[in-house]
Amino acid sequence: MTTLVTNDTITRDALAVLQPGFTGTTAPDWLLRRVGEGLTSVGLFGRNIVSPVQLAALTAQLRAERDDVLVAIDEEGGDVTRLEVRDGSSFPGNHALGSVDDTALTRAVAHELGRRLIECGVNLNWAPSGDVNSNPDNPVIGVRSFGADPALVARHTAAYVEGIQAAGVAACTKHFPGHGDTAVDSHHALPRIDVDLETLHARELVPFKAAIAAGSKSVMSAHILLPALDPDRPATLSPQILTGLLRGELGYEGLIVTDAVEMQAIAATYGIERGSVLAIAAGADALCVGGGLEDDATVERLRDALVAAVRGGELAEERLADAAARVRALASWTRGARGAVPAPGAAVQEGTAPGTATGRPDGYDANVGLVAARRAVRVTGDGPRLGAPVHVAAFTPVANVAVGGETPWGVAAELTRLLPGTTSATCRPDDADPVADVLRAAGERRVVAVVRDAHRHAWMAAAVDALLAARPDTVVVEMGLPYSAPRGGLYVETHGAARVCGIAAAEALTGA
Repeated sequence: MTTLVTNDTITRDALAVLQPGFTGTTAPDWLLRRVGEGLTSVGLFGRNIVSPVQLAALTAQLRAERDDVLVAIDEEGGDVTRLEVRDGSSFPGNHALGSVDDTALTRAVAHELGRRLIECGVNLNWAPSGDVNSNPDNPVIGVRSFGADPALVARHTAAYVEGIQAAGVAACTKHFPGHGDTAVDSHHALPRIDVDLETLHARELVPFKAAIAAGSKSVMSAHILLPALDPDRPATLSPQILTGLLRGELGYEGLIVTDAVEMQAIAATYGIERGSVLAIAAGADALCVGGGLEDDATVERLRDALVAAVRGGELAEERLADAAARVRALASWTRGARGAVPAPGAAVQEGTAPGTATGRPDGYDANVGLVAARRAVRVTGDGPRLGAPVHVAAFTPVANVAVGGETPWGVAAELTRLLPGTTSATCRPDDADPVADVLRAAGERRVVAVVRDAHRHAWMAAAVDALLAARPDTVVVEMGLPYSAPRGGLYVETHGAARVCGIAAAEALTGA
């Protein structure tokens, strides 16, 4: 016979399953109070981070209230960075690592990223993306994926999990059961993937099986509709997908975290309160509450919605208690792992603490991100390298919510350093005549056209074609997915727009 917990315990359990964000670079009083009341997790974003020293002070504030608090961050490296949101990442993203296809390198990059996170007091990373980017027009995954081949994505997902957890940071493999075949951004609407179960098992699920085998401490659900598994509810709210498939069929026992509940795929269809209740009932253990709702009132609303659902019989008390227990178990693991830097390669299993490292993994040093970015650069075509000042034209698409439009990208800064006198400009889709503007600004200088996913933006591809027609010696640098045909005398593929990718491209173009 099951003994029901007290109402006070229900309230604490409801707080324990929340992972809220907040505004500011210090912890607000309301957040510290909630941590003292039972809140076990906090989510950080670019708005919360100025420097490693400031971040370490912030996480110390939180741990003064609760020593085992989970401090989570969306730090994929590459295009998605919160640690270096103002300057660009020191690590290339997944697609660059997948293009190199050296799992030891991927493991080393993840380990070094984890080492930097743990030094700042961050112990849960909402990464890696285990999505197979089978749809090149995907607006939200793209270079965040290791690639389009399930086996390649699987081996690098596993390597990433092993590397970051060896540094004492819990991985969170996302977006289950796979966001790679979508044409809709779930930040704005509910994507639908119409594939059969055979395709799902042969493609989408392969990397998640590898992540589970590697010991991924958590998995993040996707706000996507998969009619082959559940014709009515998105994965985040589906018992068939979270409990039946992930827990039952795949045997996963770690923490299940939702993608942000305020995303329109949930908020606009169910509302965040009901969506949160349905997610926990379906088998999720923690609710990510990201941007736009970072205040005490939201935490109280979601807590009260969960408590009311238990009291009203809509949510089983045992299910909420089980979810909260999983959150606390992961918090306990991270406390035991804190400060340890073990040798990489072996998955860290539940209930064990990492050992002590004798050195950095695989012989790499702290510059492993730049090493990886250099190996990922591809230069094709004919023509001389750059040896004189140029004009850099960055064709910039509308910012993606997931990536963060405030992070700088491109090659202009590095080319200006290497080729003094270089000029640069930004071209946007609403510019009246960007090609004429570029040619006028360039004068006699050679043009370097920098694009990002040109295959997805007709205006961008047309501008590059017009530039090549006017100036055949134009250099094209693609910093997104290189699905377009090579253009120009020199065509550079960086497989991502991280700061180090820009450095590596500039070096390749100048021979520096």
